[in-house]
Amino acid sequence: MKPQHTLGQATTPDGGEIVLYERDGAYFIRVNGLELMTSRAHGSEEDLARLALAKVQRKKPKVLVGGLGMGFTLRAVLDAVPKSANVMVAEILPAVIAWNRNELAHLAGSPLQDSRVAVVERNVAEIIAAGPSAFDAVLLDVDNGPAALTLAENERLYGPSGLDLIHRCLRPRGVLGVWSADPDKAFERRLAKAGFKVSTETVPARRGGKGPKHTIFIACIK
Repeated sequence: MKPQHTLGQATTPDGGEIVLYERDGAYFIRVNGLELMTSRAHGSEEDLARLALAKVQRKKPKVLVGGLGMGFTLRAVLDAVPKSANVMVAEILPAVIAWNRNELAHLAGSPLQDSRVAVVERNVAEIIAAGPSAFDAVLLDVDNGPAALTLAENERLYGPSGLDLIHRCLRPRGVLGVWSADPDKAFERRLAKAGFKVSTETVPARRGGKGPKHTIFIACIK
């Protein structure tokens, strides 16, 4: 096995450790010793943007992306929306923003340089709570799913009160998209109870259908 090279590391808000490293031309982000994402598998993140934004009909959509990751979700958003769109990215970790401007920028074609993008160093839950009827689409790619949290404080996003706030922050006919490593029937029920029309898609982690499958929740305002 070829050696890995640590490119950066930082402390998360809850005291954990996040590390960026490279091995054999691929990039990896690890949180508390567990691999969170890799540049080798990002097809399902792209599907999150594709499936959610296919439901948005406004000519000048406003999109909120929760979680920057390696930039693949953001790139897919930019490829799916018109030049008139406004895209806000909420990323709580300054190190991840810095990595996307430097070591990781080339992976997704430097999406942070796009004039449609505004990146905010803030928890996406705070933006959702502050913005009633503010967005046409909200995409959450901040955890491994509603039951597999990267940060403990993100639990508020997926509970009844968090979903009510998301519903309020969306404009009429707005769309919520959520990435998850696994299916979650309980989360589907909570979405429906919060007033969303819910559908799910099972998609491959990698282009070509190889490897594990992930779940995309698409929740539209009724």
